[in-house]
Amino acid sequence: MSLPDQATRPLEPAGPAPGREAALGWLLGILAGLLGLGPWLITGSQLPLQNLWGTEVLPEQMPVSLLPLSQYELTALVVLLTTGGAAAGLAVRIWNPARRRLVTWCAAAGVLAVQFTAAVQSFTVLDGGLTDGTMAGLYFAGLLGGVIACIAASLVAFVLLASRRRALVALGAGLMAVPLTSWAMEWVVGSVGQTNIPVLVPSVARWVPAILVGCALAWCGLRPARRAVVWLADLALLWVVPALFISVNYVLGTRALAGDLKEMLLMSRQILAATLGPDGGALPTVLLALAIAMAGLGIRSVAARRRPGNPSVNEAGPQSGDQAGTQASPTP
Repeated sequence: MSLPDQATRPLEPAGPAPGREAALGWLLGILAGLLGLGPWLITGSQLPLQNLWGTEVLPEQMPVSLLPLSQYELTALVVLLTTGGAAAGLAVRIWNPARRRLVTWCAAAGVLAVQFTAAVQSFTVLDGGLTDGTMAGLYFAGLLGGVIACIAASLVAFVLLASRRRALVALGAGLMAVPLTSWAMEWVVGSVGQTNIPVLVPSVARWVPAILVGCALAWCGLRPARRAVVWLADLALLWVVPALFISVNYVLGTRALAGDLKEMLLMSRQILAATLGPDGGALPTVLLALAIAMAGLGIRSVAARRRPGNPSVNEAGPQSGDQAGTQASPTP
């Protein structure tokens, strides 16, 4: 009597246990969140001096804060928090786990756990040291709203860069090009100090976002034609985001306008218009990104034509990035 087919059929190797993948996703999110805060943590994490602090203290006497809460450090908060989410999303994209949805949720939870913990600790310290009064309350509420917005932007970056679709990943790269470069600069400042930065570093850093955007667009491609929207969005982000950073740093860093919301809004509009204008310096970086993207498309086209056994390659085909990743890993 022959054994049933099921008994003689070899066992298929089982995939990783769900609990193990969930734990790895959670750990990945925590590490990414800490990596994002890294440039601030290596400085000693002392709260910046506050104009509304209740007592007179020296900078080294300020308490430890996991976030640099200050109106002068708003762009630094954006950079530190969004980079954590972006790093986690990119790691999930590269990993491409079998239970992708489970790992994605766990990684996002890990990032949120780090950022929520850092926010609670930092605002507890800030609340304990600020003086009483309406201005202190407005200052606290403004910083809190800013940090919440930064965490939301971090989740947006996470979702975009964790996506299987090339267009969304390229859009996430365009969104994060300027913050990621600023994050790298924060590492340099935290390591060598503000006054010891080599002269060449800021000059090189100016062009890094354009290189990142250009490479991302070349990887994304222009087929199907709707991906042209991603190209326009990324180039627009490369133009607008640096102007926003400059405007915010200038306006919030001017103590003479502290509390005068009308004058602050007027100045912010003036600076933003100046930095977005033809004399703002953004056009060369946008043109560089476009040139790199077009050159990358040309290189990809030549390489595809020379590939043996593949005479006609259409980057919008069924195995081109967006759907290839979907077929490569089963849906949990």
